[in-house]
Order: sequence, then C-alpha cells, then structure tokens
Amino acid sequence: MLVESEQQPRLRSVVSYVQRGGRMTVGQQRAWEQHWPELGREVAQLPEGPIDFAAWFGRSAPVLLEIGSGMGETTAQLAAAEPEVNYVAVEVYEAGLGQLMLRAEKLALENLRLLHGDAVVLLTEHIAPESLSGVRIFFPDPWPKKRHHKRRLVQPKFIHLVASRLAPGGMLHLATDWAHYADQMLEVCSGEPLLRNRFPDWAPRPSWRPVTKFEQRANEEGRISRDLIFERLPA
Repeated sequence: MLVESEQQPRLRSVVSYVQRGGRMTVGQQRAWEQHWPELGREVAQLPEGPIDFAAWFGRSAPVLLEIGSGMGETTAQLAAAEPEVNYVAVEVYEAGLGQLMLRAEKLALENLRLLHGDAVVLLTEHIAPESLSGVRIFFPDPWPKKRHHKRRLVQPKFIHLVASRLAPGGMLHLATDWAHYADQMLEVCSGEPLLRNRFPDWAPRPSWRPVTKFEQRANEEGRISRDLIFERLPA
C-alpha cells in the first residue's frame, strides 16, 4: 500500500492511494514501541539526501526494496531467506508495519529495516540512482474499476523512477492476480528503455515467493497470479 505525498503534487499522475486507518493491536503497538527506534524511520522525517544504508544496517550489502509490504506476511519470510541482503520495506499502513515487526521479532531478523511513508518521495529524494540490487512490488492495489485504473501504481513515470534507482543488472519483480493489471504491468515495463524482460512475457512463478492468504483466496476465486521479472540494463 502506498501514499502520495501532498508535498509532491507534480507526481500525482504517478501514484495514488487510499489512506486506510485502523488501530494497531496491543501486540503491534508493543512491537512499534520496542522495535521502531532501531528498525524504522519516517520518510517525511528523513534528512536530505540518500539514506546511508550501510550505516543503518551496520554493514555493506546489496539493498533490496519492497514497495508495499502490507501486513508483512511475505516480507518477513523473504528477508529471513536472504540474510546476505539488506532488506528494506516501505509501507504507509502503520498496523502493517507493526505486524511486520512482530514477525521480524519472531524470526529474529537482523537484516530488515522499515520505512513509513510515500515510496515516490523515498525513491525521488532518498535513494541514490543505480543503488538498489532489486525492487519488489507484490500484489499492489489493483483498482479493478476501469475509471480507477489511473490510480494504479504501475504507470510509466513511476516505473522509470524505479528503474533509475536500480543498479545495472538489478531486478524489478512484480506480481498481481488481476489479469488486466498484469497486462498493464507488462506493457508499461516493456516500454521502459532502462529495463528488459528476462522472459518472453510472464516469468515462471518463483518457488521461493510465499503464497499469502490473499493469493490463496485469488486462486480459489479463479484468478491466476502472474509474475514479471525485469532487469536494469547498463546505462
């Protein structure tokens, strides 16, 4: 889930959002109070310039960004499976970040950091060009009604921004269970000059990507999940 900053009106054609509320559970609130000072930062409060991820993680390692981590079901498992990666998740839903911190606590994760706020602002102002080893966008809000398609995250300007932050050879991995959105993703990413599809069209579903309850529900409702994996070309 993503948020559009009021400070970035020029990018409103790139990404829209719905600000979903909801109180945190007692456990999520405890996790927030206990772990946020170490694991999390507010995008709106970041100092000017790129984040020093090596300093934040206490080591130099490839940085992988997940945009829209939701309740962290997939994020925590993927971070646990890739201890050699500095895994960063950006999300606007506070309860989701609280739940992700609970999962991180249970798995004793040391390679996960969280950002609360707008991914567009983060990428534009706080991620250096050609610095990310990968970006993952799994099951973003599909905005299924035709009149709302313009609110979808995956649009040309946004994908160009993402591609510019990938290091040469870095991967952009997307997944959705909505057929029309999958087609849009394929068209948009195929049209970005900085990227090339690693497959003729859809990527085989990676065995390492966990099946979330939402994807399982989609399967039960007859919607097929599609993966796309694009690679950043040399400048």
